[in-house]
Amino acid sequence: MPQKPLVIVTRKLPEVIEARMGELFEARFNRTDIPMTEEELAAALAEADVLVPTVTDKLDAALLAKAGPKLKLIAQFGTGVDNIDVDAAVKRKITVTNTPSVLTEDTADMTMALILAVPRRLNEGARLLRNNRGQWPGWSPTWMLGHRIGGKKLGILGMGRIGQAVARRARAFGLEVHYHNRKPVNAVIEKELQATYWDSFDRMLREIDILSINCPHTPATFHLLNERRIAIMKPDSYVVNTARGEVVDQEALITALEEDRLGGAGLDVFEREPAIDPRLLKLENVVLLPHMSSATVEGRSEMGERVLINIRVWMDGEKPPDRVIPAIL
Repeated sequence: MPQKPLVIVTRKLPEVIEARMGELFEARFNRTDIPMTEEELAAALAEADVLVPTVTDKLDAALLAKAGPKLKLIAQFGTGVDNIDVDAAVKRKITVTNTPSVLTEDTADMTMALILAVPRRLNEGARLLRNNRGQWPGWSPTWMLGHRIGGKKLGILGMGRIGQAVARRARAFGLEVHYHNRKPVNAVIEKELQATYWDSFDRMLREIDILSINCPHTPATFHLLNERRIAIMKPDSYVVNTARGEVVDQEALITALEEDRLGGAGLDVFEREPAIDPRLLKLENVVLLPHMSSATVEGRSEMGERVLINIRVWMDGEKPPDRVIPAIL
């Protein structure tokens, strides 16, 4: 174990985190914040003792095969690890860590904001005033009518930490909470959230008014919300996604929105980020955000602290607290 391992960071991190890394390690930073190319990532893998990537860095098996013998830790700055072939890393005896828990409340806040914004047409109203330089006809009994959310049925796909945080917020707004998960949550939590479990995703979709997607992207969840499932949803229901774009068949979603077979959508993530399908930009009943659900000063700083802890524990010859185990992905 080198006294000061070479830590290569792929994107610009909060200044306080970079300063601390510079004190503790031989750290190399990306001052431009431009995503590394595949060649640059390969060079970093070949040289580093520790790589600190983010969710935008694709580290597949082919790229990990180029890792040098010194690389023993990939300390991801992010909660999701769908950008990393964890199995391939572990086979090369490279430990992978992430930063769980710290973004739960921030992501749940933004999810709830979208749940409110889409049915109440907040984006449309704000855009109307901006586009017309503040000119509008004034209040009218029938103008800009949206839908109340109190009493509506919210279906949560993925009842992990974020899903549960969304459920707590939803209850405060009078929503009826339903959820689909690989298995029911603890009975105490389910009772606290007054949540109804559905073992069938299809059956839940037929009943709910709003779908909140809060599950990770894995091979099992790719296009989990597909054309067939969108077709069985209520024509005035809403889809909110703050998880990963790949969980939704974006082509099928756009078609359903264009044909008025859904009430609307709130999207913070997209299937081919950072590209945005131009058809989405034309839809009035869609709120689009640039992957900013977890973007708070506090959250980013806490993520950096988790990365520092994982590296320090690894340096001490112990197992980092946030190790990613392939079997539980």
